[in-house]
Amino acid sequence: MKKQAVLDILKQVESGAMSAEDALTQLKLAPIDDLGFAKVDLHRELRQGAAEVIYGEGKTPEQIAAIARSLIRAREDVVLITRMAGAAAERLAEEFPELRYYENCRVGIIGKPPEPDGKGTIVVATGGTTDIPVAEEAALTAECLGNRVKRLYDVGVSGIHRLLDHAGDIMTARCIVAVAGMEGALPSVIGGLADCPVIAVPTSVGYGAAFGGVAALLSMLNSCASGLSVVNIDNGFGAGYLAGMINHL
Repeated sequence: MKKQAVLDILKQVESGAMSAEDALTQLKLAPIDDLGFAKVDLHRELRQGAAEVIYGEGKTPEQIAAIARSLIRAREDVVLITRMAGAAAERLAEEFPELRYYENCRVGIIGKPPEPDGKGTIVVATGGTTDIPVAEEAALTAECLGNRVKRLYDVGVSGIHRLLDHAGDIMTARCIVAVAGMEGALPSVIGGLADCPVIAVPTSVGYGAAFGGVAALLSMLNSCASGLSVVNIDNGFGAGYLAGMINHL
């Protein structure tokens, strides 16, 4: 249940348009929608500022659709689905024609993201083109949470001039998500230029000794740049969510 929905109920009680008993009933019904295979958390937006996000991997199209219906019934304006297969997106599009599916990052969005109300701009940067799917998951997540996002793609350290060409964007951002595989050097370089929090995202991009992103993860964890935090390998969603929280502080 959205904060605004709770506020509307309280205003109706205050004005006398709704009894306290009816308001209590609505609030008691709100916290969880038990679908059997899933217990949808309808109070998450009220507690944490953002509604529950559907993790699509491992769920059937019917399960994803049922959870989406539950969130929409609870008056959520935007339903974000991550790691969703194309086949599931095709099934959901039959029921939700407004669904937008981003195949490269396997993200689906039902509804229109809100107008940006964050304090500033979130920059999402990648070391290479191959890192873009993870970066897009971060960028779309941040946009669904009401943030303005600037994308800087393929600005890795192998051609440092590409990053320095965007020094103004780096130095004026309120939060930066730096996505890189291989040796994972990009966040450290950005951390040396920026005066805002930097969220490093290691990706599973790289040859054998990259160990599926472990090499980049360890490089980022051992960065000498201050103000840099690290999320899990390929976790664009976690980075975008955290950046959105920082931008709304």
